[in-house]
Amino acid sequence: MHIMEGFLPAGHALAWAAVSAPVVAYGAWRVTRTLRAHPELKPLLAASGAYVFILSALKLPSVTGSCSHPTGTGLAATLFGPWVTALLGTIVLLFQALLLAHGGLTTLGANVFSMAIVGPLVAYGLYHGLGRIGAPLGLAVFTAAALGDLTTYMVTSVQLALAFPDPVSGFEGAMAKFLGIFAVTQVPLAISEGLLTVVVVNLLRRYSGTELALLARLRRRAA
Repeated sequence: MHIMEGFLPAGHALAWAAVSAPVVAYGAWRVTRTLRAHPELKPLLAASGAYVFILSALKLPSVTGSCSHPTGTGLAATLFGPWVTALLGTIVLLFQALLLAHGGLTTLGANVFSMAIVGPLVAYGLYHGLGRIGAPLGLAVFTAAALGDLTTYMVTSVQLALAFPDPVSGFEGAMAKFLGIFAVTQVPLAISEGLLTVVVVNLLRRYSGTELALLARLRRRAA
């Protein structure tokens, strides 16, 4: 998913940064407000960020100029919501660009949009939508994490196809090509991430039940 440094044309890179920046700023405000009112949530927030960092650092070669890997954002999205996850994902992507040469600074906005904004929004919507119709917790968590992961790669395919349309078939042909290549590695990775996230949520229910109950109350107030 991480589009490499300098791979996107300057106009595309700037456009994705402009779209992503307000969402990340709002996420920073939500994090500040939440932690100021409930500092006891700091360890859980930090653990969610670490989960994103570790999983999204496990990259495999894939599309030229990009790669395949789990995203890890499904966990944070189900716990804290998509806006907080936007900030966590941005911090992770920034550190990975600086320390691991994974992604890049010029492509940060595009990577944030796909992994830290759209993926978490989809994961959050699926998790709460399935919860409202009475789906089991494990199914809701798995679906949210797996499809949030896959959505990230769909968005990356759109970004690459917009920047590099096929000379013959244009945007549609390029997108089909990128999606087809990503699917080989990303579908099994998404399934694995969904299963792992279910395991992590079950562990959190056992050892961090108080914090999870607090987050549930905060979500109900915001609804």
